[in-house]
Amino acid sequence: MKIVFGSDPNATEFKLNLLDFVKELGHEVADFGSDDPIYANVAIKCAQAVASGEYDRAIIVCGTGIGVSIAANKVQGAYAACIHDVYQAQRAALSNNANVITMGSQIIGEKLARCMVEEYLANTFDPNSRSKDKVLRIVDFENEQIEELKTA
Repeated sequence: MKIVFGSDPNATEFKLNLLDFVKELGHEVADFGSDDPIYANVAIKCAQAVASGEYDRAIIVCGTGIGVSIAANKVQGAYAACIHDVYQAQRAALSNNANVITMGSQIIGEKLARCMVEEYLANTFDPNSRSKDKVLRIVDFENEQIEELKTA
């Protein structure tokens, strides 16, 4: 899989450790940086790269994971889940078809973060699962909002 990473300056070391770990797992990785104190900029850039199909998934980190999640979710076709445990990491992929995960470097330790990332990357959404209609409703609503903007 092709995975893109980004973070705010406070989470640089945390992000780099995860990036190295994902490389060790055999994935292709890219680093979209961590120099911009406006975390939304890197989050949007990562989310756009995933939504466009250039990358399969994104992992974005800030202090809490909340801000980058909000920013990434503003990108059409990006579905970010802010995760804090292994079960959420698994369900982000399996139940929610999240193509972006976010986490907080001030919330989660490195060992747990590695377990979460490994679980997230090991799972994929089953389009025939009982979550299918739930995920489709999110996509449909997103498309409805875009159509409304076009006709406004």
